[in-house]
Amino acid sequence: MRSFGITDKGKVRSENQDSYIIENCDKRKSVVAVICDGMGGAKAGDLASRLSSKEFVSRIFEALVAPRFFIGSQEKLLRESCADANGVVYEYSRFDADYNGMGTTLVGGIITRRKAFLVNVGDSRAYHLSKAGIRQISRDHSYVEELVNMGAITREEAANHRKKNIITRALGVDRSVECDYYECPLRVGEGILLCSDGLSNMVSDKEIHECFLTYSSPEVVCNKLMTFALERGARDNVTVVLVKI
Repeated sequence: MRSFGITDKGKVRSENQDSYIIENCDKRKSVVAVICDGMGGAKAGDLASRLSSKEFVSRIFEALVAPRFFIGSQEKLLRESCADANGVVYEYSRFDADYNGMGTTLVGGIITRRKAFLVNVGDSRAYHLSKAGIRQISRDHSYVEELVNMGAITREEAANHRKKNIITRALGVDRSVECDYYECPLRVGEGILLCSDGLSNMVSDKEIHECFLTYSSPEVVCNKLMTFALERGARDNVTVVLVKI
């Protein structure tokens, strides 16, 4: 498997509140990857995303390299890791007034040659990429997604809705948070792409897929997608990670 990640503060924001981590676990022949998009002011948002991404990955990696890790317990591990990440941010904000109310999105998990095991909170996304097409694996926890699900607006209207950046779930805001869990079968030549909304708001799913088909290197794909976002004004921080089987 090959992987690459890149992040940029964009063309408008003065700070980068996004963070990402990619760790190879040779023992389990897998990749652990995560993206977090912080909120709550520049200083607090940056801290929330860094704390949660580090806690999430370290918790997973510790379990994967343990001698008694049982295949089949990925969901439990990912849910517990997400809960731990939430707890770290929440407790930190309780004891420092400067960080009160900070939070972050999270999308990530364990990617093997045969399957991806993923969780998400918020509107950072996970996509499955193949020759046949692109499919959003994760479900946005956002105000406009709820409107779409209720039939109040169309998917096309949601793309330009004035409240599209309002999320309904975030890590660190409350004592506990519910994450969604997904499994995605994989084949050789396919990929898992994680991104913050700074990318998905500027680059279409079709363009992401075309880039994946055009370039074989994850590094080139990520750099091309970043270039698209920056050339279009990148109103938010932009982060993208690609793991290719």
